[in-house]
Amino acid sequence: MTLRELSEKDVIRIKTGENLGRIDDLEFDEATAALSAVILHGRGRAFGLLGYEEDLRIPWQAIRNIGTDVVMADADPPAAGPPRRRR
Repeated sequence: MTLRELSEKDVIRIKTGENLGRIDDLEFDEATAALSAVILHGRGRAFGLLGYEEDLRIPWQAIRNIGTDVVMADADPPAAGPPRRRR
């Protein structure tokens, strides 16, 4: 499976059924070259004019299933923080 195919799937939090968004990036362990996490970029507030929510990092161990349409994850809710500016 390619990153492009993976990024077309919605990520769903198993506990709540909440749609967290789509995978935007991957994180690898430098020492082992193993996939360590997936990254979902924060949603924009007022089309990005008021900043963005924090990115959500989901450890690879929290991914439970990758289906044809969705990725199921045991992800914790992101901590509330100040909006950030995208560069």
